[in-house]
Amino acid sequence: MISRDDIIQAAGQNGFEDVGFTTAEPFESHRKFLEARPEEYGWAEAVGLDLINGTDPKTIMPGAKTIIVLMEVYFREAYPRIMENHFGRCYLDDDRVTQDGLTKRVRAFTGFLRDHGIKTKVPFNLPHRVAAARAGMGTFGKNCLFYSNKVVRKGSWVLPIAVVVDREFEANEPTIEMGCPDWCRNACIAACPTRALKGNGTIDPRKCISYLTYFGDGLTPVELREPLGLYVYGCDRCQNVCPRNSAWLANELRPNRNVAAKKKDFHLSLLLHMDTAYFEEKIWPHMFYMSSNDIWRWKMNVARVMGNTCDQKYTEDLIREFKENKDERVQGMIAWALGKLGGWKAKQALEKFGESSSGLVLEEISEALRQLNP
Repeated sequence: MISRDDIIQAAGQNGFEDVGFTTAEPFESHRKFLEARPEEYGWAEAVGLDLINGTDPKTIMPGAKTIIVLMEVYFREAYPRIMENHFGRCYLDDDRVTQDGLTKRVRAFTGFLRDHGIKTKVPFNLPHRVAAARAGMGTFGKNCLFYSNKVVRKGSWVLPIAVVVDREFEANEPTIEMGCPDWCRNACIAACPTRALKGNGTIDPRKCISYLTYFGDGLTPVELREPLGLYVYGCDRCQNVCPRNSAWLANELRPNRNVAAKKKDFHLSLLLHMDTAYFEEKIWPHMFYMSSNDIWRWKMNVARVMGNTCDQKYTEDLIREFKENKDERVQGMIAWALGKLGGWKAKQALEKFGESSSGLVLEEISEALRQLNP
């Protein structure tokens, strides 16, 4: 019969830098937390995440005895700066679709367990961060992220992976607590431009930039367009400013060749003009929260980002896409972006577009022109 030490060794052999053990008891406090906030977390149920059921491991595996938590570091290597400016780091080398990296290592680990007669489940809806804290692997930050006790210099660039098993192993001592230093003056909370972080270790996910970039409904409200900044998909603002992450951010990392190789496919101009075939081949396998039916949201996000760059080199791209794209949400954001960029070309284009536009698009054009002609 394999021991805890055997499992720890197998985890290390498969590239996981830390491993913890906790019981398969229900996450009662987390269930109550979710049930008390149906408005904030109801969207998760709507997209099929089923977070409530995930709080009881026995709904995942009736014979569950232990949860083994593997600690994956998703920021081992440096990413191209331009990619970090527009996309959350945890998505840049995500292989949940391509299944050519992390997925293989998880399968190798669970295969090791099954070879020794242990049944396994790797659920997507179990509260992974809470499981990691219950397994004594780290603490939480005021930004609601999990900070490791051992890896990435005790930073938050980690992805806990919970493996539910039907064998009992000795559990670690829990560390479910806030680990932020007393001297920190709420850097993450102050840096969150959409005020998603509430200041008490909780978050309104509906206001989070990450949520808004891939689940936001309709044309992004005017008051959020500048705060969303240069992020097209995801966000790392609260992690970038966190003093607990400064040691890792100061580390000199070797380049991530996989991400560097696909950088050419993620240029803003290409994303703004992409068709369904390009999206499904180049983009969706890596950033898959939006389907091809949501290309409009990708293009709307890109148009907003172009406006927020204050770089008039994007004026021609925006004008071209307005002409070619008939989605009013995309056209509306392009009008806003042209107003932000300003200049003679943008003004002339907006006036021309206004002659044949109506409704929401005309409103955006009129406001953009008003900003250009105060």
